[in-house]
Amino acid sequence: MRLHRLDITAFGPFGAAQSVDFDALSTAGLFLLHGPTGAGKTSVLDAVCYALYGSVPGARQGGQGTHLRSDHAEPGTRTEVRLELTVAGRRLEITRQPPWERPKKGNRQGTTVDKAQTWLREYDAVRGAWKDLSRSHNEIGEEITQLLGMSREQFCQVVLLPQGDFARFLRADAEARGKLLGRLFDTQRFADVEKRLAERRRATEARVREGDSALLTDAHRMQQVAGDAMELPDLAAGDPGLAGAVLAAAAVARSTARERLTVAHCGLTAAESAHTRAQAELAESRELARLQHRFTEAQTRAARLAERAEEYEETRARMERGRKAETVAPALELREDAENAHRRAALEEENARRALPEDQADSGAPGLAAAARRAAEELGSLTSARRAEHRLTELLAERAGLDREERADEDTAREADTWLDGWEPARAALQARIDSAQEAASRAEALAARRDPARRRLDTARRRDRLTSEVTAADRQALDAGQRAQKLRGEWLDLKEQRLSGIAAELAAHLTDGAPCAVCGATEHPAPARKDAGHVDRDAEQRAFDAHQEAEREHGTLERRTTELQAALDAVTAEVGDTPADRIAAEVSELEREFEQARRDASALHAAHEELRRAEGEREERLQARQQSAVRAAARLTRRDTLDREQVTLEAELTRARGTAESVAARAGQLERLAAVLTEAADAARTAEETAVRLKDADARLADAAYRAGFDTPGAAAEALLDPATHRALQHRLDERQSEESAVRAVLAEPETVAASRQAPADLAGAGERAAGAERRLREAASARDEAARRTTELDRLSARAEDGARRLAPLREEYDRVGRLAALAAGTSADNERRMRLESYVLAARLEQVAAAATARLRLMSAGRYTLVHSDDRSGRGRSGLGLHVVDAWTGRERDTATLSGGETFFASLALALGLADVVTDEAGGVRLDTLFIDEGFGSLDDQTLDEVLDVLDSLRERDRSVGIVSHVGDLRRRIHAQLEVVKDRTGSSLRPRGV
Repeated sequence: MRLHRLDITAFGPFGAAQSVDFDALSTAGLFLLHGPTGAGKTSVLDAVCYALYGSVPGARQGGQGTHLRSDHAEPGTRTEVRLELTVAGRRLEITRQPPWERPKKGNRQGTTVDKAQTWLREYDAVRGAWKDLSRSHNEIGEEITQLLGMSREQFCQVVLLPQGDFARFLRADAEARGKLLGRLFDTQRFADVEKRLAERRRATEARVREGDSALLTDAHRMQQVAGDAMELPDLAAGDPGLAGAVLAAAAVARSTARERLTVAHCGLTAAESAHTRAQAELAESRELARLQHRFTEAQTRAARLAERAEEYEETRARMERGRKAETVAPALELREDAENAHRRAALEEENARRALPEDQADSGAPGLAAAARRAAEELGSLTSARRAEHRLTELLAERAGLDREERADEDTAREADTWLDGWEPARAALQARIDSAQEAASRAEALAARRDPARRRLDTARRRDRLTSEVTAADRQALDAGQRAQKLRGEWLDLKEQRLSGIAAELAAHLTDGAPCAVCGATEHPAPARKDAGHVDRDAEQRAFDAHQEAEREHGTLERRTTELQAALDAVTAEVGDTPADRIAAEVSELEREFEQARRDASALHAAHEELRRAEGEREERLQARQQSAVRAAARLTRRDTLDREQVTLEAELTRARGTAESVAARAGQLERLAAVLTEAADAARTAEETAVRLKDADARLADAAYRAGFDTPGAAAEALLDPATHRALQHRLDERQSEESAVRAVLAEPETVAASRQAPADLAGAGERAAGAERRLREAASARDEAARRTTELDRLSARAEDGARRLAPLREEYDRVGRLAALAAGTSADNERRMRLESYVLAARLEQVAAAATARLRLMSAGRYTLVHSDDRSGRGRSGLGLHVVDAWTGRERDTATLSGGETFFASLALALGLADVVTDEAGGVRLDTLFIDEGFGSLDDQTLDEVLDVLDSLRERDRSVGIVSHVGDLRRRIHAQLEVVKDRTGSSLRPRGV
């Protein structure tokens, strides 16, 4: 990573815009950032950190960036930091603006807050331009972190080397040292491994205890089932040997339960035999009691039958009379049907005669039929009159249609006359529109021919103005380049003169004892010249000469470009003259407006032609319609005369046919109703006469049937006749009587029933008590057998589940033991971990060992080979080991704690440690090259010789093309380091001044 340029606006103490050219500062390798206390030296480093990560280091970060704004800035100036850098071979530009509370725009009072803004751009070397990558805070943060491979904390420790932090790091204990290394090397994953192992140990322990608890629960259930046959082991969940003890106790309980089940089976077999004998005795007693009760009940039923013998005879006689009356029933039904039919016919005849005319009210059936025939004949004679009446209706409708057609033709003719009266003026107006549109089309063609030349002239004028600006800018650039070339030439000549002045020191650097001097030829060199602080070597002179040559080439290029632009401007000016481009643009705009207006006017030509064509067609249609209406009027006159003659004839015929009625249809309706009434009355009279004859015949047949059945009168036969319900009830009584007599005789004749009646009464109660006792003893034995079987089955089931649980628990307990050992080992609490070193501490110890080795390479140079940093894994007091840091003193050969170093020794030891840590973290971050470093304070504690040695070490970093910025108050550094960036403070805010670049 190399920084190129930093632009700061309204940031920290800097009220106005400030810029830092790191490329210029880094030319010498070392540069000094100095200024009075509180001027803002650290704010420059804060700006770099803020541009990269959106926040500043340590306690200065807070308030979501609003505190970063300078109190010296103008209200309308927004805080902004822009950093240009190269990282991973990509040249990037990052711009960040923190939240800004600004005054509201316009005349509104108060302030408003603008959100934070971030831009990321990348330089495209192929196109020679910047391209936008993102404006998202999160995307830019992830991109920068990925490219640098470091978090903000790592960057602040590796690039912005805070010496006070590393001095504390040297003197810190193992715990504080581990916290810093953990932040830098991101060893949280190893701490997570420790935590994960501890969590797994607790989880497996909980699962083991859960399995043991389930096993103990099954053991308690087995004890409840087995009772006194099982004793539980005196062990708790998690104790070793619990599973074996529970399974052994369960085996003893199962054996005892099976023995008790065998005893219960024997008791049940004996109880079943006694119960069978008692049930047989009870069945015999019940059968004897049943037969004795059956005989007694049969005797009682026979006595009841004897008492009801008279009632039986009466019922049988009534049934006999009913069977005789059934032969007369058809005649009775026939006579009843005839009487009902005669009654209905007489009622219908009476109703029909009420509707007859008075002259027909007393007529018989023949007279009524003759009158109906006469009415029908008269109705048939009205058919011709009906057709005439229908034709008259159609004739009147046709007359009305002719009248409507006449009125419509009159309206059409009147409208056509009105439209045709205005035809000539309308046709003249349409022709005028056509002529106007044709004229506009001709004008548009002429304007179009003038438009393209005018446009080309306007483009040439604008190109003339653009070339004029470019020529002016090119002249200014060429002048600046010439001045810069002259300045660089002077600097080169100055450096050359300085080199020639100190050439003796340069030649002395190549002297070797015993070898002749290139100037004097002597082989001894007692006092060779030494280089002073401002010595200029050959490389510096060559770089200045190369810069001068490059500036000369750039100046020549700009001069040639200016000449080319001037030639192009002269050619364009000769073509278009000095007429301003604005005036030409106004002429082109007016020409365009006239062309568009003419084109719009000409577009109406086609529409005008079409409208004239439609108007001429409508004129022809209206003339034709007026002629056709005159033809239809003559035809209507002839048709009206024909219809009038036919109407007179039809009205005379209808007057004769309808008589006194309003119409023929009314007269026909009268005749239809009269014929229907007469026909209905004649039919009703004939039906009444026929039913009277059938009733008389039915009376004669009924009297004959009653006499033959043995009844004196038809009424007596009707009384003796039984309805179906009464017949079924009497028959049921007779059947029951016969069935009862048969059943009683059968029971009294049974041998076993008669024999039982001669025995003593059965002892049913005693036999029942003996059977109940036997059944109770059987139930008790069965319950005992079932309980023993249930206990045996439940013990088998619980034992099987306990055995299955023990089998499943075995690998879990093995896992618990294995994970527990690993967790204790990683946590440093295991006896196998002799140094009680945690896993994270072990990893950090390896990193610290790498840092100590990298720091020693520079510490030996700074201390003239006296001191070496070594890592120690010894335990400190009762704490854990692994993060100890000692220094080996070559003068004494003793190893001692870093806290024993003096102030100056502590500074260059911490500086070496910081540089070594930067190398290790860089490798850890994926080998990102760090070409720019900053070192903050601490140089005031060094003597001159040590300061020279430290600066030589820092200067050696240039061998890896690094540049180091030193932030210090030490005045001696201003004389030793020529490239400087001074921070100047005053009442209006701080400012930056580069010196020696």
